[in-house]
Amino acid sequence: MLSMYPACFFKEENGYSVIFPDLDLATCGETMDEAMAMAVDCLAGRLRWLKQDGDPIPEPSPMSSIDPAAVSKELEIEPGEAFVNMVSVDVEAYAKEHFDKSVRKTLTIPAWLNTVALEMDINFSQVLQEALLAKIQAR
Repeated sequence: MLSMYPACFFKEENGYSVIFPDLDLATCGETMDEAMAMAVDCLAGRLRWLKQDGDPIPEPSPMSSIDPAAVSKELEIEPGEAFVNMVSVDVEAYAKEHFDKSVRKTLTIPAWLNTVALEMDINFSQVLQEALLAKIQAR
């Protein structure tokens, strides 16, 4: 499911600062592309963390209600060049690709099965993952 939150982008001497007023969250990047990528990562991480902890997830404000000048004043930063942009992310998809860490497992299989699987160029990790997912989904 796509989550979208407004963020204030502030141009600074060494890049961009990004503030999510609804989430008390900030990040930055040296370029606009890097700032946006960091904003997506930051947003995905915060929303996933809130969900995992069972904390309430704030509703996003309408973009039109966010005033970068007011945000900069509250944070005591120079407003300079600023704009509001929506940042969107599919938290679950992003987490699967970026946050979910693989772990090493040791397993034992018969020697003949290992030989045949190696001859067939079978990816043991992929087969195990697929089998585990099938078993989990069957429950």
